Amino acid sequence: MSKVKDRSLASQGQLKIDWAREHMPVLGRIRARFEKEQPFKGLSIGMCIHLEMKTAVLGQTFQAGGATVAITGSNPLSTQDDVAAALAESGVNVYAWRGVTPEEHHGNLMRVLSDNPQILIDDGAELSVAVHREKKELLGRVVGACEETTTGVHRYRAMEKDGILKYPVIAVNDAFTKFLFDSQHGTGQSALEGVMRCTNLLIAGKTLVVAGFGWVGRGIALRAKGLGASVVVTEVDPVRALEASMEGYRVMTMLEAAKVGDIFITSTGCKNIITAEHLREMKDGAILANAGHFDVEIDVKALRSNAIATKVARQNVEQFTMKNGRRLYLLAEGRLVNLAAADGHPAEVMDMSFANQALAAEYLLKNKGKLEPKVYKMPLEMDRQIARVWLESHSVKIDTLTEEQRKYLESWE
Repeated sequence: MSKVKDRSLASQGQLKIDWAREHMPVLGRIRARFEKEQPFKGLSIGMCIHLEMKTAVLGQTFQAGGATVAITGSNPLSTQDDVAAALAESGVNVYAWRGVTPEEHHGNLMRVLSDNPQILIDDGAELSVAVHREKKELLGRVVGACEETTTGVHRYRAMEKDGILKYPVIAVNDAFTKFLFDSQHGTGQSALEGVMRCTNLLIAGKTLVVAGFGWVGRGIALRAKGLGASVVVTEVDPVRALEASMEGYRVMTMLEAAKVGDIFITSTGCKNIITAEHLREMKDGAILANAGHFDVEIDVKALRSNAIATKVARQNVEQFTMKNGRRLYLLAEGRLVNLAAADGHPAEVMDMSFANQALAAEYLLKNKGKLEPKVYKMPLEMDRQIARVWLESHSVKIDTLTEEQRKYLESWE
């Protein structure tokens, strides 16, 4: 049933999956329990998420728990074809390949939903939007969804606010063991890795502009600073701008930053962060990359319409020559640079993120019929459980409160 680019790549993809699994002990412990208890036996789980090696480990974890799993990619350039082939060989229904068109992507979403899933693992709320718009016959079947991204959580909350959300959603993205590590340490490292793989240029000595100082932006800024860049932050939130300033970064508007930046990385989750107005101010050789979920942060249409010539400069690097001779370089078509041009987040980080996904799916199932159609936070105890297991698996020990200390903290006196 799977539809992938090249099944012959499966052995190569399996090596990647094996490597990731070895570095994901928390999910490994959950998988061992799932294999014994079979919580998803007879159920179908639909996934729309970046299809790379760590995602494959999550898909196989659900499969080990008894589920039939169908998966598609959530970004045209983030699917790794060898991993998709290996996952298909393992019995997961895979509908994904690198370079899908918008029409093919929509078709793959429909293929996943044609498997009649009861639980959705979403990245950007794409499966749920499709269910609510086009596959309404599934609304009575879907138990709930688990959302991986900030962008997706925003969309789900908007659906809840508008009164159209028909089943419960767990905001996995908002779990402490997800956003504090996945967003800051995962994207912080992998976004710069994507930029460096694309360009093979030095970060040190350059002015690197980070748009947005949320957890993703601050992770990128911290690592860019550590690599020797002079970091500029742009923000719309005065508190975050204040934080960035107090942490030693220069804070300015994007229009001001456009004149001084060598490398620009957007990380806001919003649209039109870099526009034609900013592009006109950029210096020759400026590099543009995006670490936000959708490819709407850099106005690529304006970049193309204002260029007099374009060419592929390197893999994942497109050169745009402007009317005055300036050259601007766009990485990975303005899509997620860490996944389109690198391997995404490190396995140790995704171990926690996907442990949250596995436990959230189980939580939805255990509470079937008890949850209202709204967005829920991950239960705090699950969050702490994941943190404990991660620490134990990395041989990190922590103190515990004595009974005397506990009583002291709980007493108003």
